[in-house]
Amino acid sequence: MDNNGVGSWLQRRRAKSGPKAALVSAAGTLTYAGLADRTDRLANALRGRGVGKGDRVAYLGDNHPSFVETFFACGLLGAIFVALNTRLAAPEMQFQLQDSGSRILIHAAALETVAASAVAETAVAVRLAVASDGGAQDSAAELPSGVERYDEVLRTAAATPLDEAVTLDDGAMILYTSGTTGRPKGALLTHGNITWNCFNTVVDMDLNRNDVALMISPLFHVASLDMGLLPMLLKGATVVLEAKFEPGRVLALVAQHQVTTLNGVPTTFQMLCDHPDWATADLSSLDKLTCGGSAIPRRVLDAYEDRGIGFTSCYGMTETSPGVTMLPVARSRDKAGSAGLPHFFTDVRIADPLGGLAAEGQVGEIQISGPNVIKQYWNRPDATAESYANQQWFRSGDMGYRDGEGFLFVSDRLKDMIISGGENIYPAEVEAVIAELYEVGSVAVIGVEDEKWGEVPRAIVTLREGASLTGDQLRAHLEGRLARYKIPKSVVFLDEMPRTASGKIRKADLRKLTANQG
Repeated sequence: MDNNGVGSWLQRRRAKSGPKAALVSAAGTLTYAGLADRTDRLANALRGRGVGKGDRVAYLGDNHPSFVETFFACGLLGAIFVALNTRLAAPEMQFQLQDSGSRILIHAAALETVAASAVAETAVAVRLAVASDGGAQDSAAELPSGVERYDEVLRTAAATPLDEAVTLDDGAMILYTSGTTGRPKGALLTHGNITWNCFNTVVDMDLNRNDVALMISPLFHVASLDMGLLPMLLKGATVVLEAKFEPGRVLALVAQHQVTTLNGVPTTFQMLCDHPDWATADLSSLDKLTCGGSAIPRRVLDAYEDRGIGFTSCYGMTETSPGVTMLPVARSRDKAGSAGLPHFFTDVRIADPLGGLAAEGQVGEIQISGPNVIKQYWNRPDATAESYANQQWFRSGDMGYRDGEGFLFVSDRLKDMIISGGENIYPAEVEAVIAELYEVGSVAVIGVEDEKWGEVPRAIVTLREGASLTGDQLRAHLEGRLARYKIPKSVVFLDEMPRTASGKIRKADLRKLTANQG
């Protein structure tokens, strides 16, 4: 084949694993042959609507076979897939569509209202609406003029396999990562980045064709897509797609499908073991649990180990596709708190303040190199240049150290990122929207501990002289402008911000000052 990218995977799997179940969902079961056929049809339909190599196609929706089909159809054409977070507000989606220059938006029919708002003033010329269960549900719903029905488009499209020339260096996907300057940056993942990340996952997780993965985290998150779904399809395993996370249903699905692999964040796993059905659920098939986003609480670790199930912990980021390190199950106790060892084809170093190598145990910036690391941000040469040391090592912005055995420990987030229930929140983005309020003199957003979500954002505000504002009024201003998980759960008002001599707000001092407030 001339296509050496991820788009060729289903073509290759059709020959090796045609009759086997590839995807199981509310829409039914798709074999590898069936999934390859639908992807061929979609690729031909997109080509007929003007999509060619390098063009961007966006997807908005929950976990559904059409997400997978769109991703691989883009790969067949050499087009670039843009995954949109369904939890974003319409203006946030609009920015990502504008910035990426997406020409087509494929979205869940149930999200018609937000999709219509998001495409305004963008380059999107074609929209395809996907029925939630593969064609029956939503089929009678009225759609605006010009919006096509996804399954009707596939039904009438040619099933001719395509073989475009695509290399591992070609762009495959743009994923937006919240920016520290208030605007998200599009990380451009190449076919090679994704492929090598999958190799890392297959090797370090010891995946095999008999595995069954239950996808309970949204596929628009890089960890769910690149460390959950794609490595499984590469190996010819089976993936069960769940549109929404409901703990009791997840426990039932594990038994029903004899699920072996589950990926999630600490909140996910905590909600499972806190569910009333936990004690009686059949979990005997589970043997590969991967947790990322933040450290696993000890009580959660204990609950799973009591059921004979161990955890693999991971550290990564969008720009590394996302795997950086993984903590083996066997070391989860004696290396508690560690992010693990570098993935097989990935290198990690700790840089001291002068850019040299930090000594063992010395805290410095975590820097990553390897074929899974992106080379650029979309249309952001400035951000690209700032993100690399010696044009080789990606600067994570996180601080950490390595012990004598090479295990990584993440000690701080240089960029002040908040991780809430597995979602990344950058304070600058939230601060920029709060600052739109006339009453606000200055604002800082920090993360505070939360038993359920790990962390939640808190806004700390000083008001202009003579102005008045309540926390509820501030949050009401953010509704519809930011995703709800980004809206501060508490607001604290201060008369004055603690600042450095240069005028920068001291967030460490704010954490102390407001520790018992909100």
